[in-house]
Amino acid sequence: MPAKTLYICYFGLREPLVQTQVLPYLREVIRDGVEVSIVTFEPEALGKDEEKALRTQMAEQGIKWYWLRYHKRPSAIATAYDIFRGSLFIWRLLGREKFDVLHGRVHIPTLMGALARKFSREKPKLLFDIRGFFPEEYTDAGIWPAEGWLYRSAKRVEKWLLKEANGFVVLTERAREILFPDAAGSTDQGYTISNPEKNLKSQISNINSSHRPVEVIPCCVDLTRFEGLNKTGLAAMRRLLNAAGSRRRILVYVGSFGGWYMSDELFDFYAAARRADPNVYALILTQRQPELAVERIRAKGFETLDYLVTSATPDEIPKYLNASDAAVSFIKKCYSKQASSPTKNAEYLAAGLPIIANAGVGDVDSLIVDDGVGILIDKFDEETYLAAINDLTALGDIADHCREIAKLRFDLENVGGVRYRRLYSRLLQSD
Repeated sequence: MPAKTLYICYFGLREPLVQTQVLPYLREVIRDGVEVSIVTFEPEALGKDEEKALRTQMAEQGIKWYWLRYHKRPSAIATAYDIFRGSLFIWRLLGREKFDVLHGRVHIPTLMGALARKFSREKPKLLFDIRGFFPEEYTDAGIWPAEGWLYRSAKRVEKWLLKEANGFVVLTERAREILFPDAAGSTDQGYTISNPEKNLKSQISNINSSHRPVEVIPCCVDLTRFEGLNKTGLAAMRRLLNAAGSRRRILVYVGSFGGWYMSDELFDFYAAARRADPNVYALILTQRQPELAVERIRAKGFETLDYLVTSATPDEIPKYLNASDAAVSFIKKCYSKQASSPTKNAEYLAAGLPIIANAGVGDVDSLIVDDGVGILIDKFDEETYLAAINDLTALGDIADHCREIAKLRFDLENVGGVRYRRLYSRLLQSD
């Protein structure tokens, strides 16, 4: 019989993150004959017709879908309630479906899977898709007090999950070095850990665990979505942006503001770029509070015809990026971001865009410097910004090189898919 996995996700099925960073990977896992199910937590109740349509859509992709309601407030109590309900639901599924793998996306879903397995006769393998340093992300973003009870509780849960899990996914080489310093081998061969986490910050030590595989899988993208527009389409897109003609330089930013996203620095950079080159055009694609971004960019001297702030669906983002000339990625340098693999960077490169980024975030330093796909800065002042703009100009046309690096590092099929299938194979073959 084919192996069966249950993917546990604490997001709604229709959220962009699930559409771009969950379902594409699951479709890759299916290619090895694994039967895939997914349970999501939906922010709103679904009507019967809507639920039926989504279930049919998933079935057409070879995925069986289950869902529960997501509860938001009060935050800690609501999350605890969801963990209880999710664990109970999965425990009941284990008795019926007999899964071989429980695949948890980050800490909360993995906890659900671990609890369900603990109280079940069935003992499927537990895959801890760690991705980011979740407890530290919340303290670095100012959501949780540093060393507060929520942080300390999350760290205790994390320590238990690292002990219980049979395999792991991290997003960056730097995260692997921190969490699994004794891992051997290379990414192409997969890793095996024997004694994860000696880092004092993470408070995890002396965990006996031999022959448990670890894969470094950055946030990958489907490169076919970013295949260039034809000349007619590209010209039309630039006209839509009021940026027709070769003299306009479109600098694009995709993402949110606040927290660990460096909003002040981003808008200061745009202002400096415009002073260096009056033909600079600011393109900002954000899902949250676009009116605030408009206010900030206008305060920096940009007129109506010199910028666009808008939201974009995953299907629209490639069109905007293909019409741009370069991209910006400023993220707060902090402990948790060592584990971060910004999806925007993979998307930028897939569209052939060189990146201006700051140092100290995940594997970005290596990406920018070693692979030569942009400009890396380590200060946030006008002198540095102006130098970055000049250095960007000096790079010339490196669009094809950026796409090559995207294929080498972030291709969904040949990087993400290969490594997930390899990890599943090792899990299923292990005792």
